[in-house]
Amino acid sequence: MAARRSVLHADSSPPNGQVSLPRRPSPAAASGSSAKARRRCAANGVASRWRVEWGTSVTAGRARVAASVLDADFANLGYAVKRAERAGADRIHLDVMDAHFVPNLTFGPRMIESLRRRTELPLDAHLMVSEPGRFIHEYLDAGCDSVTFQVEIDEPIEPTIDAIHAAGRAAGLAVKPKTPLSALDPYHEKLDIVLVMTVEPGFGGQEFMKDVAAQKLLPARELLHHKAFGGEVHVDGGINRETAEFVGGLGVDILVVGSALWIKGHDMGREIRLVRALADEGYQYQLNDGKPPIPRDRWSTFTALPKHLARRLMDEIEAGGIPVLMLRGDGQINPDGVRDYDLLVPMSVEAVTIERHAAAREAYQRQAGAWREAFVREHGAAAEPQR
Repeated sequence: MAARRSVLHADSSPPNGQVSLPRRPSPAAASGSSAKARRRCAANGVASRWRVEWGTSVTAGRARVAASVLDADFANLGYAVKRAERAGADRIHLDVMDAHFVPNLTFGPRMIESLRRRTELPLDAHLMVSEPGRFIHEYLDAGCDSVTFQVEIDEPIEPTIDAIHAAGRAAGLAVKPKTPLSALDPYHEKLDIVLVMTVEPGFGGQEFMKDVAAQKLLPARELLHHKAFGGEVHVDGGINRETAEFVGGLGVDILVVGSALWIKGHDMGREIRLVRALADEGYQYQLNDGKPPIPRDRWSTFTALPKHLARRLMDEIEAGGIPVLMLRGDGQINPDGVRDYDLLVPMSVEAVTIERHAAAREAYQRQAGAWREAFVREHGAAAEPQR
């Protein structure tokens, strides 16, 4: 198994009672552990029991993306989970709905148990149900790594949190957009996760509520400063490339991305990388006293390449933390029949991109030239290459 990393970020208490943004723990703090760690029920506190995040790779940067399957094809959820894992998602977010607490019905413990066998990514269950305590042990036995439920339920909350902790998993509470964050105050010392809903729960694809995020996300971070290893602030609802930088600047740890990942024809891996990079840049924007490291208002074309080569170069540039947009060319097809795709980078980091990746750009341009010549020799100029 590949090296694992710490889930719960180490936070120091804010000076003078002010909210401070959490910093990513050092690699030494993110050391690995055995597979049994996430199932351990020792009495060392939840933070020590739930410090290991499963996965096949360590994601650079601070922000994490949890892929919600709410908008995936429910007839192929197993495939959807594997697809999200291959695309680079850090976690799988499972929206459980009972058609009582919210006007929608999704799935239950048996489905989660089946999905658990399909992936080693952490499974974050979000129970939008009226009686989470009634079935909490079924969800824990199904293999959820964390369970978050709504603070607005009518039944007692602490027994359910205690049951989650007793099983060695992370416990969280979620708040609807209209619910004040103060509703979490009686339970905040027991929480590992605070999930802020920026849409009304029940359905995917809704519009992001920016005012709710602005009012709640930083205070949610303050609620978790008591944690020995930090806690996690999750944001769920309307998260995509348009909103990621904003919520990243508010100290969010986990961005739950749903409908933006499941658009037909879209590159899921690219979307995940872009959301993660934008959230990290929003975070750095705040750490730099409001000086944006990479403004998003103006973009510059770095190069134009055939699609398969453009994708490779895009991956190399994004691996260095620079967001890249890959857009189909303006409709013009080269005389040899090859359609180019433009790679765009923010103008503010164009010089840095050139410094780091000019040699790679030239190498890919040479490959593109050779590839075009070979294509024309073999097929002529009548058809566009099938790439």
